Amino acid sequence: MRNLATIDVALDEMLVNLAAIVLRLSKPELTRTPEARRALAQSVHQYAVCAARSTDPRVHELKSQLDRTLKPSLRIVAIDGVKVSE
Repeated sequence: MRNLATIDVALDEMLVNLAAIVLRLSKPELTRTPEARRALAQSVHQYAVCAARSTDPRVHELKSQLDRTLKPSLRIVAIDGVKVSE
């Protein structure tokens, strides 16, 4: 049973490291093309699948951060100084 716990901790550490790599690659200057955006989406999805069974809160926080990288950034639109949308 101790070996399973050791493997679990090692997998969590690998997931934390993997998320850090994907987060670095998710920068807007690196994901300008549709192909790069698709690759990012696939990486985030694969990470989510691997992270689903983890009990490490860091892994789940990083999953949330990665999920946010896929959402388009919103901007405020105003017409004649009146905010129309965000």
